[in-house]
Amino acid sequence: MMVSFFDQFASPSFLGIPLIAVAIALPWVLFPTPPSRWMNSRLITVQTWLMNRFTNQLMMPLNVGGHKWALLLASLMMFLITVNMLGLLPYTFTPTTQLSLNMGFAVPLWLATVIIGMRNQPTVALGHLLPEGTPIPLIPVLIIIETISLFIRPLALGVRLTANLTAGHLLIQLIATAVFVLMPMMPTVAILTAAVLFLLTLLEVAVAMIQAYVFVLLLSLYLQENI
Repeated sequence: MMVSFFDQFASPSFLGIPLIAVAIALPWVLFPTPPSRWMNSRLITVQTWLMNRFTNQLMMPLNVGGHKWALLLASLMMFLITVNMLGLLPYTFTPTTQLSLNMGFAVPLWLATVIIGMRNQPTVALGHLLPEGTPIPLIPVLIIIETISLFIRPLALGVRLTANLTAGHLLIQLIATAVFVLMPMMPTVAILTAAVLFLLTLLEVAVAMIQAYVFVLLLSLYLQENI
């Protein structure tokens, strides 16, 4: 029986229990916990340094009110990076290839930024719907366009993350299948294809980290507009 390339994106289950819950909970188990000693381990030291650099870079454009989101955004980025990286291992499932999960992250956080803007500065928040100096005949059209673009933001967040990871996994599977098919017939071509597969895997590692960073960065930009 032929197996579809898209079967790898189906949520697996064991004894009727969806294993996506295990895939989501696993990254938190892998994070190192600070020891009781005065000196931390090298892993915790590197992790702390990276988190501090990322938090400083992310919070720099925001005012003091936006710094309350530092823990949430940093934790979200670490979670997305870990899930994306674990999904590159063989025989694993990547939860972030599911649009429902990504939308579950994108919609509440985007809605929280909008609610904060409407509560703290409603005039400025509504002012984003109508650029300054707009001709009077274009006002209704621009308000409709800006409103649509506002509500498309969470959809764009979720679709961007899902599409990039799904495309990468499909390319890896297609090229890996080509390597196995070509190996008995054309070994030289198969070796060259395997080299391309290795380079593509390195690219996907970078994509896994970059997409997590872009997801959180866009959320911070939406927050910046509303505080």
